[in-house]
Amino acid sequence: MSTAERKIGPVVSAAHLAAGAMPALSEIEFAMTVMNHSFERWMVRCMAAAGVPGLQPVAVHLLHAVNHRNREKTLSELCMMFSIEDVHVVSYAIKKLAALGLVKTGRRGKEKTVRTTAEGVAACERYHEVREALLIASTKRLGLDEAALSSIAAVMRAISGQYDQAARSATSL
Repeated sequence: MSTAERKIGPVVSAAHLAAGAMPALSEIEFAMTVMNHSFERWMVRCMAAAGVPGLQPVAVHLLHAVNHRNREKTLSELCMMFSIEDVHVVSYAIKKLAALGLVKTGRRGKEKTVRTTAEGVAACERYHEVREALLIASTKRLGLDEAALSSIAAVMRAISGQYDQAARSATSL
């Protein structure tokens, strides 16, 4: 650690939280917050460049998830996949995607299902092309270790479990 880094301290958004027993977690929280906002801005703009403007980030996530492996998904599966507690958030986004002709809904027993339409598949393919050209090409030039990125993703998923457990505990206080 350089002298400048020791003087400044960890890069966080709330020094009072970083003053606790695990300042590195505050660094992770701030990095996740900034990255999440950047990622959401990217998704919306990439989808607009792919020909589908005006979607919210959750709708972009859901369109890709519904398109994943070319099989229909239930609303409960989509909520579970993205750890969304409020099914209305997913339902509203699916209605918007259906109104645009990107997905179609159906039923499996009592459960509502969603599947991409040909237009939805094409939008996902165009998004992929824009992503490869603008994001992947420039990120590859950074020379990042892809195995290290996968390890970071695994740690982030593990830490998300800690946040979920802490949220459940906080509910009982």
